[in-house]
Amino acid sequence: MVAAYDKFDSVGIMDSFFPEASFFTEMELFERHCSKLKGTGSQVDMVSVCTPNYLHDAHIRYGLRAGADVICEKPLVLNPWNIDALAEVEKETGHRVNNILQLRLHDSIKALKKRIDEGPEDKIYDVDLTYITSRGNWYYTSWKGDIRKSGGVATNIGVHFYDMLTWIFGPVKENIVHVKSHDRVAGYLGLERARVRYFLSINGDNLPPNAVEGEKRTYRSIRIEGDEFEFSQGFTELHLESYKHALAGNGFGLDEVRQCIGIVHEIRHAEAVGLKGDYHPLAKLPLVKHPFGWDS
Repeated sequence: MVAAYDKFDSVGIMDSFFPEASFFTEMELFERHCSKLKGTGSQVDMVSVCTPNYLHDAHIRYGLRAGADVICEKPLVLNPWNIDALAEVEKETGHRVNNILQLRLHDSIKALKKRIDEGPEDKIYDVDLTYITSRGNWYYTSWKGDIRKSGGVATNIGVHFYDMLTWIFGPVKENIVHVKSHDRVAGYLGLERARVRYFLSINGDNLPPNAVEGEKRTYRSIRIEGDEFEFSQGFTELHLESYKHALAGNGFGLDEVRQCIGIVHEIRHAEAVGLKGDYHPLAKLPLVKHPFGWDS
């Protein structure tokens, strides 16, 4: 790493890996430094975007026009039309955007995709997805609690699960939201080869008693045809594998992310229909007030 930019300046962790890297807390100075590196043999070849969601589009554009390929954390962008605009910048610059779609690299999930691909072509699977990852009150004060900046719960914690589901079961045909609030979203996705009921939450009170993983209060579950699909292990190295994948020239491009970005955009703008039709059992859990008394 030759240079880093972050408004947050408590980045002593860099000493353990890249103590010689330049560091900036202002984008203008970071941009100036990187431009001066061009033609020196230390020019920037890859820009990694790990900034708040609403800044991804702008920072990807910066990286491409600075003469670098880009690796961007999820979600790539907040709106589907941003993908088309970035494709134009790729053509203009000759550089490439790589998405972090880490669940596609999980061994158990790759095995599941193989099983579905090799199964009966006309079978429609019944799938329940549950993901609960507890967040404290800090979440609502940060940019993550502002739906305009983060995209809301479905975008923040769910976009990679929606990518995984469409990667395995095909494109979305129906997208219904049953419950949507500052701390959860529940709904139904009709995919080409699956009927998916999902429940995503950042409320620790929604966790089952056995949901502690290490020091984190997290619960992940996928049930397929009533049977639990086990994938609780194997997450710790997925980001490392994602970066290796991209640096080797095998990253996931813009077209790979269209489905999941479209899904979370629709969820964000959909009206919740309530407990009607085929909904996830946890959608019935009582809603709670925003801890600070405002809507997210």
